[in-house]
Amino acid sequence: MADDRYIIDFYSRYEEDERFASKHGSVEFLTTMRYIQRYLKPGSRVLEIGAGTGRYSHALARQGHGVDAVELVPHNIEVFRRNTQPGEAVTITQGNALAFPAERCDMTLLLGPLYHLYEETDKRQALGEAIRVTKPGGIVFAAYVISDGCLLDEGFNRRSIPVGEYIRQGLLDGSTFGARSQPKDLFELVRKEDIDALMAVFPVKRLHYVATDGCALLMREAIDRMDEDNFQLFLQYHFATCERQDMVGHTSHAVDIFQK
Repeated sequence: MADDRYIIDFYSRYEEDERFASKHGSVEFLTTMRYIQRYLKPGSRVLEIGAGTGRYSHALARQGHGVDAVELVPHNIEVFRRNTQPGEAVTITQGNALAFPAERCDMTLLLGPLYHLYEETDKRQALGEAIRVTKPGGIVFAAYVISDGCLLDEGFNRRSIPVGEYIRQGLLDGSTFGARSQPKDLFELVRKEDIDALMAVFPVKRLHYVATDGCALLMREAIDRMDEDNFQLFLQYHFATCERQDMVGHTSHAVDIFQK
């Protein structure tokens, strides 16, 4: 996994809440919440591992669900606590995705930690822990950063990734364009076939595999210029197509939703 010191340093300087503030940035959050709300019932208990500043935890607590959050970065915990409103049934403790208390929850959210785990054993340990603390029949959400969406957006569109140099350094395969992330890069980039192989050992049932932001980052300027009516039409289109097998690879983030 990435060294915790690098993760803490990065997120201490990174404004996580700003990522969801724009129209294009809100697509991932709105899509994930749409699926979360399919499976929550009144009084459901939620565990969020790697809660960041609490965007999901607070939203769910304000809907009346009890939420226990775990977060590694002290800066994020401070922001999480500042954003807590009176009456929210939410707790926050410091920890990481590889070990946490044996609680029994109806839903477990693993919406960030897998971004920073590079070894298969670490990924499976984090997933196994999330499954362990979820009740039989409960739902787990596991989010990933997807290489092709990032390459199209940051490599070929915005050119913040020097594609040719990454190929020369061995960070991209020159034939398949699959990513070869390293811990120093902070983010592990994967494809759906990697996730399928990772999940093959777990006795769970996949309910959905969702391209949570689809082409939203690639189209960020166009989406941010949309008026509200057109943005809502775009969201309707995205919600209608975000599970289509011919489109799920063209996304920067994906969430795997499965039942214990």
